Formats: sequence, structure tokens, C-alpha cells
Amino acid sequence: MIRRLSQARERGIPEATVARLPLYLRALNGMSERGLATVSSEDLALAAGVNSAKLRKDLSHLGSYGTRGVGYDVEYLIYQISRELGLTQDWAVAIVGVGNLGRALANYGGFVSRGFRVAALLDADPEVVGDRIAGLNVEHIDELEAVIRRRGVSIVVLATPAAAAQQVADRVIAEGITSILNFAPVVLSVPEGVDIRKVDLSIELQILAFHEQRKTDRMTGGPAMAEEWPEAVDL
Repeated sequence: MIRRLSQARERGIPEATVARLPLYLRALNGMSERGLATVSSEDLALAAGVNSAKLRKDLSHLGSYGTRGVGYDVEYLIYQISRELGLTQDWAVAIVGVGNLGRALANYGGFVSRGFRVAALLDADPEVVGDRIAGLNVEHIDELEAVIRRRGVSIVVLATPAAAAQQVADRVIAEGITSILNFAPVVLSVPEGVDIRKVDLSIELQILAFHEQRKTDRMTGGPAMAEEWPEAVDL
């Protein structure tokens, strides 16, 4: 999918638009499951959490303008967005690092319905190698390159410790992988042409903590001012 996103940008679709397409697709899939045949831009925008003008502009990049007084055909718009995101084909995914997070990802049932197939699990821990998870045997990291070739892997998910992530990234890139989803808490250095999406749950929690603190400050009259801080104590 990440490779298709790069192609979308090359065709002039803004990166911000590309990032919102999965939101529209998720909302549309929910509407399809409820049996809705058409949807207005206002209702789709509300379901996706954006404003309707932005949504209409985003969808115009796909050549989809809807019908005045009717809106968008739900199933056709699902097809258009899925095609643009590369979800009309099967993507083989390898998960490297099968700790708690890697196991949770391997067992997540939502990947298949969205065009992603977990094709391989790899780990360096001999206590983990050989375990069977979600119908797959965990293979040793020494077999990484061979597994990528044998399973036709297109996307690699890194769920390794931070110290191991760069080395694993270098190896998969050398094997031709250009799409990486990184859960390791480290910034990876990669060559041009390699797409990385980083997911750092601790950063997201810190951002939420910031907003919670701001709410608390408003309720209590704000944070302590400099003159209210205790004087420094010489030790």
C-alpha cells in the first residue's frame, strides 16, 4: 500500500489527501455494512471527522465529484479509494519481532479484509522461534532474506526493540523492501525511495497527556507562574 501511496503523490494527489483516504474508506465501509447506497458529502465528512469542503476537494483528486442532490455512490467510492490505496490486490506482510506487540498484530483479524496478508513472523529469541501464532510458525531472524523472497513479502512491520530496528531495516531494504511500518521507538535512517510510517504509542499518549493537562489548568486557574515556583535550594 505504501508504494501505491507514493505513486498517488507522483500523480499530483497531495500527501495530506492520501493520509485522509483511509478515514473516508473506513466510514464508507461502515455505511455499506448498514446498507446505505448513497451518502452526501456532509454526512461522509461528519463520519470521517473532516469538513465537507475538504472532503469534496480530496475526492475530486480521484475524479469523483458525486451527483448534485444525490451524493456519492457508496460502493463505487469504496472501489475508487481502494484502488487508489492499492487495496484491490493482496499485499504480503512480514512482522519482525514477535513480542507482545508483534503477537497482537499477527492475531489482528482486520488486515485480511483490508488487503493485507500476514505471510511471515520472525524473531531472534530461540524461545520464541518455532511457536505457532495465527497459523504461522515463527522463523528465525537469520532466515529474514530467504523468507522475504520465498513468501513474496512487500511490506515489513518492525516490532523489534529499538536497538535492533536499524539493522533489520538495513537488511530488508537490501533485499528490495521499500515499504516499512515501524513500531520501534527509534528514528530510522533509510535511503531515498523507501517509505516509512512510524507508529509510536508513547508519543500519542504524551500528546493526550498535554491536552489533559491543559484542561486541568483551565479548570484550576492555570499552571504555576515563575514567581510561584519554590526558590532554589543550594545543596
